[in-house]
Amino acid sequence: MKARLYAIVFAALSMAGFSPAVLADNDSNNVSWKRVIGIIQAGNMVGNIQGGGQPWSTLGGEARVNLGSGHVEFEVRGLVLAGGNTIGTVPSTIKEVKGTIVCGPGTPTQVVVDTPFVPLSAQGDAEFDGNVGHLPAGCAPNNLAFLVRIDAGRWIANGAVRSSP
Repeated sequence: MKARLYAIVFAALSMAGFSPAVLADNDSNNVSWKRVIGIIQAGNMVGNIQGGGQPWSTLGGEARVNLGSGHVEFEVRGLVLAGGNTIGTVPSTIKEVKGTIVCGPGTPTQVVVDTPFVPLSAQGDAEFDGNVGHLPAGCAPNNLAFLVRIDAGRWIANGAVRSSP
């Protein structure tokens, strides 16, 4: 009976969009951002990472990282320019993005960990679910930022409303 109950709960959580790898990780290591939003102020700096040259907007998204296992998930929807002559579109030169975890942004011990690049659709949708390897001990739930960056290294979106246990 217990095995069946576990199977039902596991199936329900899986259908709700939670990765089994994240569910199996220790909750105290999980950090999540309830939304992904576009950069509001062009050129804004996060630590030593410069923001994009135009504002961007999104329809939404979310991000999760497990500091113990290095498992990262992010999804961004409708990531498009929010200014300039191509407002409301994804420039044809931007075909991929990556997630960036910034530990201790703006401190002398800042550490940057990137996911591999993933395709960015013409509608501004992208997602990643994988492992980035061991995260340094200096990465703690209270000193993290999550960014979405383009291949030029600039960030164009960020995780917002961070939560952790």
